[in-house]
Amino acid sequence: MIQTILALIVKEFHQIRRDRFTLRLIFLAPIMQMMVLAYAISTDVKYVYTAVYDYDQRELSREFVRSMSVGNYFIPSQSPVPLLESEENLRTGDKNVNLIIPNDFSEGLRNSKPVMIGFVADGANANSASIATGYANLIAFQFSERLSRSAFPVVLRQRILYNPEGESVYHIVPGIVAVLLTMVTTLLTAMAIVRERERGTLEQLMVSPIPIPALILGKIIPFAALGYIEFSIALALGVAWFKIPFVGSWPLLYGLSLLFVLTTLGVGMLISTMTNTQQQAMFFTWFFTIYAILMSGFFIPIENMPFFVQKLTYLNPLRYFMIIVRGIMMKGAGLESLRTEVLALVIFAVSMFSFSWMRFQKRAK
Repeated sequence: MIQTILALIVKEFHQIRRDRFTLRLIFLAPIMQMMVLAYAISTDVKYVYTAVYDYDQRELSREFVRSMSVGNYFIPSQSPVPLLESEENLRTGDKNVNLIIPNDFSEGLRNSKPVMIGFVADGANANSASIATGYANLIAFQFSERLSRSAFPVVLRQRILYNPEGESVYHIVPGIVAVLLTMVTTLLTAMAIVRERERGTLEQLMVSPIPIPALILGKIIPFAALGYIEFSIALALGVAWFKIPFVGSWPLLYGLSLLFVLTTLGVGMLISTMTNTQQQAMFFTWFFTIYAILMSGFFIPIENMPFFVQKLTYLNPLRYFMIIVRGIMMKGAGLESLRTEVLALVIFAVSMFSFSWMRFQKRAK
């Protein structure tokens, strides 16, 4: 039986090698996705174009405007538009923020009196507006602190672990690694088996003396290997190109990835038993991956989702694998701290792979 499985694996690799479209899908597309998504998806808010209405026109107000431009978070510019027409800046998208400095700004600061500054942000992108407002509050606090002669009674000493620079790419790239492994193993398994059925070669294999378990293993092991190759390429790009720190255990990450690969292979096999054409298989795979990505915490923190949606995420294996990848790469998490996620993946891997195996055997008979 082992020789039969090896022969089927070799045959599958030869078939993949001759299929140039599949080769491009396996190697080129995920690399492009990694490079594009890692740069395109960012929660950092910079280059906020700011229209400044400075009615004070003194040294302190100009210094405050200069402090807003530090770090390229805000790009201030004097606006020729009258204040009454300032909303037009936001409506047209020319500016993201209107900053209004009153004429008593300098006088109020010199006399240690409260000074109100107008800050009007474009809320069409609620996340960016909220972060920009937080930046502006912090800059205003630091500016007033520098001018204050009295010491503050409370001093906050803050420290950020694992990502002290606050780079969103450190959070995004490990997530992309997990997403690519999901897409490659699920799509290749579903498409390859359905393609064999369309060509009639799968039925020929089923009526041959090859045992069904050997046939299944011979079909899916190459896709598991290709998934690991893609996983390794994505990890290498993340560490070497994007400088993502890897402080955990490589063997642990690859070992736990096997549990997740068994789950996605099972999903791919299940899709192949539910479809008859490659178009149908691609649609079902697309539906599964969209659900898995959106419900994994990749884009939106699960804690920010509605309560009933948070409960649905427990049915998503990518949720647990996302935590594992990020935890091992960035935090050096060990098996003990990931025991909940590992147990969940074990349950998913055993149940999904077993169920799809039984359905595949039933359809093969």
